Amino acid sequence: MKWDGFRSLLYSDDDGVRLVSRNRNTFKSFPGLCDGLAPDLRGRRCVLDGEIVCLDSLGKPQFSDLLFRRAEPVFYAFDIVWDEHAWSDDDEERRRFRNGDDVRYLPLIDRKQRLHTLVAKQAERLLYCDHVEGDGEGLFRLACANDLEGIVAKRKADPYLLEHASWLKIRNQNCSQWVRA
Repeated sequence: MKWDGFRSLLYSDDDGVRLVSRNRNTFKSFPGLCDGLAPDLRGRRCVLDGEIVCLDSLGKPQFSDLLFRRAEPVFYAFDIVWDEHAWSDDDEERRRFRNGDDVRYLPLIDRKQRLHTLVAKQAERLLYCDHVEGDGEGLFRLACANDLEGIVAKRKADPYLLEHASWLKIRNQNCSQWVRA
């Protein structure tokens, strides 16, 4: 899904959680979100890529609520960049990942697997942005039918390289939240 919010990197370390924009500016207006993310991360030192969003009662993003701080935001994590605590009970994952890994060069599908194990099912402010393989057109129709902003298409074997990003934003031109000039 393409979430309608503020794109952010989440840094979790000994100093706590901070959210940083693509322009490398720290989001200072979300201290409550950062405080809420810390217990969801359970001390995990990592860097995640995602979106700060406000969701309505149906789970749909409401950008105006985020912009005007009318609701409590959450962080939808869709990728992992670095992970210090690579330990897992899963033998397969332990063989594939070392502690303190810069995971940007791993295929997206491997990063998504690692991210999925990091996000606890009972987390309150940290959500996992799931993916769909194979039926992008169907997912886009579903996004449009539910008045969502659109989808992002990525190749599952691609590394995380912002300079050479090969992913596509596919926007719903009829999304009701877009302000038309």
